[in-house]
Amino acid sequence: MKNKPQVIIVNNPAAYSSPKSRIAALLLCFFLGLIGGHCFYAGKVGMGILYLFTGGICGIGAVIDFIRILAGTYTDGNGLPIRNW
Repeated sequence: MKNKPQVIIVNNPAAYSSPKSRIAALLLCFFLGLIGGHCFYAGKVGMGILYLFTGGICGIGAVIDFIRILAGTYTDGNGLPIRNW
């Protein structure tokens, strides 16, 4: 007799967010955004390397990421939004 998998419904939106800190990502973006410090912190290594060699895509990408972190729409390497302060 096979066991059926249990279905657990979680109504907690915090369960679907990244364990990374938004404050840390925000500070890293502000001070090290041109070299991709926030991208490396979030687990986006490919994007971090791109920012490292292009100066944060001439600074425009770092500014956009700063706004996205403030708004709570910036995601980590697993696609989970970084929302917890």
